[in-house]
Amino acid sequence: MFFVWLKQYMPRSLYGRATLILLMPVVAVQIIVSVVFIQRHYDWVTRQMTQTVAEELAYLAEGIAEAVDTEAAVAFAEGFGRAMNMTVDFGADAASVRPVVQWYDLSGHAMRRLLEAVPEVTVVDLEVGWRVKVWLETARGGVAVNFARTRVAASNPHQLIVIMLVLGAFLTLISFFFLRNQLRPIKRMAEAATEFGKGRVVPFNPTGATEVRAAGTAFLEMRARIDRQVQTRSLMLSGVGHDLRTPLTRLRLALSMMDEKEAAPLISDVEDMHHLVEAFLEFGRQDASDKPEETDPAALLTQVIKDAERAGQAVALAEGSLAEGAISLPLRPMALRRALDNLIGNGLRYGSAVRVGVRVTERTVVFSVEDDGPGIPEARQDEAMRPFTRLDPARNQNRGSGVGLGLAIVADVARLHGGSLRLGQSEALGGLLAEIVIPR
Repeated sequence: MFFVWLKQYMPRSLYGRATLILLMPVVAVQIIVSVVFIQRHYDWVTRQMTQTVAEELAYLAEGIAEAVDTEAAVAFAEGFGRAMNMTVDFGADAASVRPVVQWYDLSGHAMRRLLEAVPEVTVVDLEVGWRVKVWLETARGGVAVNFARTRVAASNPHQLIVIMLVLGAFLTLISFFFLRNQLRPIKRMAEAATEFGKGRVVPFNPTGATEVRAAGTAFLEMRARIDRQVQTRSLMLSGVGHDLRTPLTRLRLALSMMDEKEAAPLISDVEDMHHLVEAFLEFGRQDASDKPEETDPAALLTQVIKDAERAGQAVALAEGSLAEGAISLPLRPMALRRALDNLIGNGLRYGSAVRVGVRVTERTVVFSVEDDGPGIPEARQDEAMRPFTRLDPARNQNRGSGVGLGLAIVADVARLHGGSLRLGQSEALGGLLAEIVIPR
């Protein structure tokens, strides 16, 4: 339970946790050493020095009591004071004096207890921080003894603590720079992985410790394998599609020479096969020329709407959509236009009106396409984005042909940008709401 509570206050970043690991031992050592120094060394030294002064005061009181007369007692006290660097005043009245010791004066409380252990001491005043004043009640009357506090306490006791703090801070700063240099390769690898997830390949050279270099090398090998796998899939699907086009063309030519009534069913089958081949090619297409480039999302969406209007499609811009020129970010414009065209085509195939829009949040850019069709049940939305999946109960199959690759192509384009495709229910039109979410 304690670790669960503590976890919510722990730093989230690697830098923060590494800094905490670095600082905790340093701070703990300084606290322990400081406490041990105060409790063992400083307190012990203070007690020893105060005990010595207490014995001197006892000796002073005894000497005054044994003097033959007052003049002899005064002479003894003055000589004692000069020898011990003390000021001795006879006739002092301690009745109106209040002993003062500040609450934060830890050594002062120890001094007071030890000095008051002398029977002749009546009052110990530590109000002035650098002086100590003690009143004695002797056989010759009251005596006030004033001496420097350095007689009963170590001078500059804080020096060791200050030196520890300064050196600790300095060494921690140096260690932090070393630590940052060790963590920088990990951060660079994370940035390269993030960019690769968005479809952008950035230069990355493994550096740092042996383990970090090994992780960086493994990332580069994984990135190369993924690239090869994608290229192999594209080549395979493109090859299959191109190889099928030739026999389909021959079949179409042969059917054109037959009787129209007899050839009609076969021509329909050939057209279906042609759509299937085109869908394969569309799904496996990887435009080598479509590199990420700075693109205005609003301008891209405006061009898509204009193309749809020229084709006679009922497509409108959603209210509150982002204005042109508001933002620019690296996108693959050809791939995005292909994805938006697919969503618009699907919306018009199963509905009668489509509304598109784009909005920007703090971390993402969201392209939205909504229609007034039957929509897709929430329980089957994940299934709808799988390749070659057709949801008969959800979408009217009599409104057009398809092989179940439309949403799969859109999801593939979203993943190419490091984002995702989200499906939901349109509140405005009542049909399907498809959102392409791309991180900024």
